[in-house]
Amino acid sequence: MEAIALDLSPIINLTDEQFFQLCQHHRDYRFERTASGEIIIMPPTGGETGRRNAEIAFQLQAWSRQNKLGIVFDSSTCFKLPHGADRSPDAAWIKKERWEALTLEEREKFPPISPDFVLELGSATDSLTTLQAKMKEYIDNGVRLGWLLDRQNRRVEICRTGKVVEVLQQPGNLAGEDVLPGFILDLKEILY
Repeated sequence: MEAIALDLSPIINLTDEQFFQLCQHHRDYRFERTASGEIIIMPPTGGETGRRNAEIAFQLQAWSRQNKLGIVFDSSTCFKLPHGADRSPDAAWIKKERWEALTLEEREKFPPISPDFVLELGSATDSLTTLQAKMKEYIDNGVRLGWLLDRQNRRVEICRTGKVVEVLQQPGNLAGEDVLPGFILDLKEILY
């Protein structure tokens, strides 16, 4: 099942608070919102995607817990990006100092911050071009490192601020570079 996009702008432009309340009132759904205000209803993941997402979150959290450099977020976390979109990457990480600079209220709702790192895991029903556009949106809004894992083609697109997208065919692992120092994501249980 693909995501459903709803353009409610001819009827109503939801404020940030109204969008947050919509999401809270319908917790069984996963919503995102584009910078233009279009509401995107994301389908739940299937078993294989959910299992792979859990593996990603586990590896990222284990690394983060050891070094205490930042905070890990799962796919249910929605971030308010600087240009106005509300997005939920499959995994995200923010440097501890940046996270702690937010108020408690900002942390409780949809944090108004771009993560330092995001990861999107493509599933069988995801459009690659849609995910690529989403990764560009993240980078354009301050994300320093993004990984797009394309399961169908067993490849990874690495997105970095100010650089051309790097494509790796059938990599065994990914290194977190200077954004996630010392982190290595083992792709054996994720891409293959």
